[in-house]
Parts: sequence; structure tokens; C-alpha cells
Amino acid sequence: MPEPSRNRSGRLLSWLPYVAMAAVATVDLTAGPGVGFLPLVALGPAFAGLAGSLRRTGAISVLALLLCCLLSLYNGQFGGRRGSTALIGVTGVSAAGLVATAGRKRREAELASVRNIAEVAQRVLLRPVPLIVGPLRIAVSYTSAVAEARIGGDLYEVVTSPRGVRVIVGDVQGKGLEAVETAAVVLGAFREAAYDEVDLVTVGARLERALGRHLSDEKFVTAVLAELSDGGGITLLDFGHPPPLLVRHDGSVEFVEVPEPAPPLGLGGLGAGSPVPYPQPFSSGDQLLFYTDGVTEARDSDNRFYPLAERAVLLKDPDPQIALDAMRHDLVAHVERPLRDDAAMLLLRHRNH
Repeated sequence: MPEPSRNRSGRLLSWLPYVAMAAVATVDLTAGPGVGFLPLVALGPAFAGLAGSLRRTGAISVLALLLCCLLSLYNGQFGGRRGSTALIGVTGVSAAGLVATAGRKRREAELASVRNIAEVAQRVLLRPVPLIVGPLRIAVSYTSAVAEARIGGDLYEVVTSPRGVRVIVGDVQGKGLEAVETAAVVLGAFREAAYDEVDLVTVGARLERALGRHLSDEKFVTAVLAELSDGGGITLLDFGHPPPLLVRHDGSVEFVEVPEPAPPLGLGGLGAGSPVPYPQPFSSGDQLLFYTDGVTEARDSDNRFYPLAERAVLLKDPDPQIALDAMRHDLVAHVERPLRDDAAMLLLRHRNH
């Protein structure tokens, strides 16, 4: 739920007990004791259990009991059967409201703990990438479909190796903790292989072997690997992943389709052959946007996909992180609701000299 909507809902819930008790008191005073509205004073403690602290619920419960006694006296029912029944009902609902509030606060504390653990796991799994590496300026964005967990199966990493800067952006099939575990396997293997191996093909082979020991039941990971060598240009290796978006310094935009992509990682045993590296010019002022399918498959209320190429104009800001944040905000505004899939983006910008 968006933050403004969450705040409005919280304010409404906080006022609801008082509004309910005021409405019951008004009707009882206006219509007289014959209508029998007095037991509905218990709505105050009942609604109090939905929001706020245990102390607040207790205070509202005391207020409801006091109001019930005053109305019983006013109606001439105090000590009688109807007045006693109403008082017992308010007392019982107040006790239930206190128990419900205690349980809710305990669950909120547990959720906050889980959320903090997830954030720590995300910082360990998706470490901050370097903002400047050689001629590159780098920015990243990650939006999880699981809003409370803030972490999912999309992955990215940038490694500076003796043979140049190497990048991976990937998407694990499935969701939840199993997807996070698989993402950790991929990132761990890539961080070692990207530094040790002589080319992207052998890096990909290391990833395939690592996943072969981990995955089962035909699970897979789509990924695109990139290498920016010291000599200029960029080489791509695609494992069934959406093509990166190239924005040239003159403003032209194109998706870089690798002519001979490999199967997704984890499916290399299907016998489709070795992946073929694809060199691509990448010079001063150019930008290359890597992303997961949670970006391009995000739909608005009319079921229209997010038009990524049309939104490339948002990447003009001199600060690449501000530019990428603008695209992320535009993506969220396009969907107008929580994303159905994780959405990761990594932007490489070749600096002007």
C-alpha cells in the first residue's frame, strides 16, 4: 500500500472507536432507552484493537465502561437487567480487545524483526556496486514485489577484474526464499569466476557448473553477462535474458539483441551448444541499461506493458542514479499498484572525457 494511503487508513482507524461510541451515545440519548442501543458502546473497545498501543486500547475500554455507566444512569437502567447486561458485554469486549491488541503488537514486532533480517540479507546478497569504475558511472535500482520482505530473486553485480569490468544481471525462476538462495549461489560463483576466468564464456561455464550442483526439477536462471575491456567496446553473453537497452550519446535507442543467445543457466545440459560472445560498440556518452522482466512486463490498469524504450528519455540527468531513480518512479506510477514481479535495473554510463 502506498505510504499516503497507509497513513490515511491509520488515522481513520485511530478515530473509529471514538466515532462509534459518540454515535451510539447520540442515538441512545435521542431515541431513548427503549431502542436498546446501549450494548453497542462495546464497538469502541472492539475497534480500538485494530490500531494503536495496548495502553490506548485500555484507555478506550475504560472510557467505554464509564460511558455505559453514565447512559445506564441516564436511562434509569443502572443495576437493572438491561444495564447490567450492557455493562457485562462492554467488559467482555474490552477484555477481548486488550487480548487482540497484545497479539497484534506481538505480530508487528515479529514482522519488524523479519523485515530487518531481510534488509541485512539484501545488503549481504546485493552488495553496493561501485559508482565509478574506469570510464564507467554505474547506478542500480531494485524494487521487490514482496513489499514487506524487500528482497527477491533478481540479482546484479559488478566486478573489476584484471581483464576489465564484468557485470551480471539475472532473474531466478520462482519466488521466495528458494529464489533468494539460488541468487546467492549465482552471485557467489560470479564474484569468483569474473575475477579468475580469462573470458565471459568460461565465466558462464563456471556459473552453469555451480547451478548444476544446486538446482533441481528443471529450475533455471536467466542472465546477461557483460565485459567492458580496457581497449573499449563491450561484450555481451546472453543466457535467455531480456536484451539490454542501449542509449547512444546522440539520443538514439535500441535493444541489443544477441544473435546467438544461450539457454538459461541451469538448462545448459539440453545440448544447445556453447554461448557466443557478442561485441558491441560502447563509447563516450553511451548508456546501457540492464533490467529484469519485472520492468518490461509491468502492466498498467489497461493491461499495457511498460514502454521502456519510450521512457529512455528519463535517463538524461547528469547523475546516473538520479536518472535511474526517475525511471523507477515512472515504472511504479505506470503500474499504480504493487509490482507483481521483482524489478531490477543496472545502468552503465560511459563517461564523457
